[in-house]
Amino acid sequence: MTLIKLKLTPELEDKYLIAELNRKNKTVFDFVFNYYYSGLCAFVFQIVDNRAVAEDLVQEFFFKIWISKREMEISTSLKSYFFASVKNKAFNYMKHVKVKEDYERYINEKRERDGQSLSWEFSESELADLIEKSIQKLPPRCREIFVLSRFEGKDNESIAAALGISKRTVELQISNALKQLRIELKDYLPLALLLYIIK
Repeated sequence: MTLIKLKLTPELEDKYLIAELNRKNKTVFDFVFNYYYSGLCAFVFQIVDNRAVAEDLVQEFFFKIWISKREMEISTSLKSYFFASVKNKAFNYMKHVKVKEDYERYINEKRERDGQSLSWEFSESELADLIEKSIQKLPPRCREIFVLSRFEGKDNESIAAALGISKRTVELQISNALKQLRIELKDYLPLALLLYIIK
C-alpha cells in the first residue's frame, strides 16, 4: 500500500489539517506527527531536562489527539496550539516532580531537627507501603484515576480522553479519593503525606 506524501503548500493550511485531524485522517495525522515531533521534543526537553520524559510527554499528547472523541477547537495556529499544549503537559509533569521533592525535603529537614530515633518516622519503603494500602482501599475506577493523576503525572483532560469520561467526572473522582485518603492517613505524618498526596 502506497502512502500519500503530503507537503506544506499554500493549499495545505491549518484549517485543512485541523479538519482532517478531527476526522481521524491517519495520513494527515502521520504527516503532522512527523513534521512537529522533533521540535516539540526539543522544546519540552528545555523544561523537563530529560529526553526520555520529553519524548513520552509529546507522544502522549499526540496519542490523546488520536483517541479523543472531542474535536479540537483551535483559535490560534496549529503550531501555537501544539507548543502551548505540550508546554502545559511539561509544567504539570514538573509540578508532580516538585511534590516528591517537597516531601523528601520535609523528611530530611524533620530528621535533622528531631534526630533519627523518632517513633513516628517511617522508612521510605514503609511509607510507600502505607500509602499503597490506603490507595488500594479506593473503589477501582476512583483508584485508577487517582493513580494516573498523582503518580503518573497525567492532567485531568488526558485522563478523561483516555478513559472516555468527562473531565468533571475525573475531578470528582480525584476529590473523592483525596477525602478518603485524608481520613485513612490522618494519623501518619500528616504534613508529609499531605504534601505527597494533595498537590
